[in-house]
Amino acid sequence: MSTSFFKATAAALLGVLSLVACTNTPQPKFQQELFETGASPYARNFNSNSTDACEAARRALLSQGYLTTMPRPDTVDGTKNFQPTGDTHVSVDFHVVCTPGEEASDTSIVYVNAVQNGFALKKSDTSASVGLSVLGSLSLPIRSNSDAMVKISSETIPSGKFYDRFFGLVDHYLQTVVRTQPVTSTPIETRLLPVPVEATAPAPLPAMPDEIGKAASVQPSSEAVRAP
Repeated sequence: MSTSFFKATAAALLGVLSLVACTNTPQPKFQQELFETGASPYARNFNSNSTDACEAARRALLSQGYLTTMPRPDTVDGTKNFQPTGDTHVSVDFHVVCTPGEEASDTSIVYVNAVQNGFALKKSDTSASVGLSVLGSLSLPIRSNSDAMVKISSETIPSGKFYDRFFGLVDHYLQTVVRTQPVTSTPIETRLLPVPVEATAPAPLPAMPDEIGKAASVQPSSEAVRAP
C-alpha cells in the first residue's frame, strides 16, 4: 500500500473522532432555553385579583413550613431548609410574583420560581506558629481543624409536578379562605333637630256679653207690683 493511502485513512479517522467528540460534548444549559409562548410550568392564571392571589400563595407556603419574608402586595418570598444527611444541607428558596391578568379585570397571573441550593460540610486546616525567644528563632506550628458549610450547587427546580402541587394549594386557599370583602359604606346616623317655635300672639279671649242693661231694655210688667 502506498503512503498516500495511509495518510488518507488517518485523516478520515481523525475526522470521525473529532465528530464523535463534538457530538458527546454536553450542551450548556442556557442554550436549552426556548422562550416559547404557550403553557409554562412556572405560571398559572387565576380568577382573582393579584392581591388575593399573592395572599393565597403566602398561606400556601406558610402551611408547608416555609419561612416568608415581609409580604408585599405583588411579591412573596419563602425559604425552607432540609438536612438529608449529617454532612449535607439543602435549602429551597421560593419567589412568587403576582400580576394582573390579560383577559379580564378581576384575573391574575402568578409566576413562581424555586431554587434548590446544596451545601456540604468541608473541613479546613488552619496553622499558626509560636516563637520562643528562649530557644532563639524556633517556632512551633499549631494546627486546628474547623468545619464549615460550603455551597456546592444551585439550580432552579424544573419539575412541572412540583409547581402543579403548589398552584393547586394556592387555588385551594383562594376558594376557601382568601376573598376580598366588598367595601360597604357605613350607614349615616340621622337625627331630627327640634324645629324652633315662632313666637305667636296669644289668641284673643272670647268677647264677653254686653251688660244686661245694654243688651236689652227692661220692659215693665203689665201688672203693677203692689205692695203687700
